[in-house]
Parts: sequence; structure tokens; C-alpha cells
Amino acid sequence: MPQLNGKVAPLKANVISLGIIFVGLVVFATHAASLPWTPWRIAGIAIALPAFVLLIVSRIELGRAFSVSAKASILVTSGIYSRIRNPVYVFSSLVIFGLIIWTGKPLLLLVLVALVPLQVYRSRKEQAVLMDKFGDEYLAYKRQTWF
Repeated sequence: MPQLNGKVAPLKANVISLGIIFVGLVVFATHAASLPWTPWRIAGIAIALPAFVLLIVSRIELGRAFSVSAKASILVTSGIYSRIRNPVYVFSSLVIFGLIIWTGKPLLLLVLVALVPLQVYRSRKEQAVLMDKFGDEYLAYKRQTWF
């Protein structure tokens, strides 16, 4: 297994994380198939499914630049990242929002109330790291994108 500084190589970590997401999706789909399709469930899936696909695409486009802690190896500015600076955060929030609608349990919105400020905090931390590394290039990119 390729390693960098004693850690699993990013590409291998990407494959593992996508595998875990796929297994979770299969388990969810198996459970969801046995439930009735109410208007709330249809609305929830209509939000969550496209957001999930865009989340996966965003994660793949990020490639080796992905890290759990804020660091700047490369500045990804193509694909979805040409429009949104933090699509993983945006689309993961939309997936969760869609799943909350799908469950029909508005109390679960408290998850988003806790998650969104954490994502904003992380994005600001990442922004500072990217600004330190890429300077004017990052500022130009930031002016052309949303969140």
C-alpha cells in the first residue's frame, strides 16, 4: 500500500471513502425501497439524490487535494470548483437536508443547525491556509466563485 509520511496515500484513502459511501447508499436504498413513497419522501429524495451525485463528483474532482485537516497542496479550480469553492460542504448539507425531509422528522434539522456553522468555520480555516499558499491566485479564484 503506497504511503506518504507513514500515512495511507490520498488516492487509496479516496477509494476507501468512496467505498464506504457506496455501502451506505446500498443499505439506505435497501431500507428505503420497503417504505411508501409519500410526497415528503419524494421531495427529500429529489433534493438528496442529485446533491449526493454532485457530492461524489466534487470529492472525485478534489482528488489528491483532499485532506481532513486544512492544508494546501494544490488549488483545484476546475469542474464544480470553478463555480463553488466548497462544494463538498454545500452538497453534503443538501444531502442531509434532503434526508431530513425524506424522514419527515423536522426535529432532525438541529443536525444542520449544528453542522452548517462547523462547515463555515472549516471553510474559513481552509481559506486562510489557501490564501497563505496561493495569495493573489486564490483571491482571483475567490472573486469568481461562491462559498
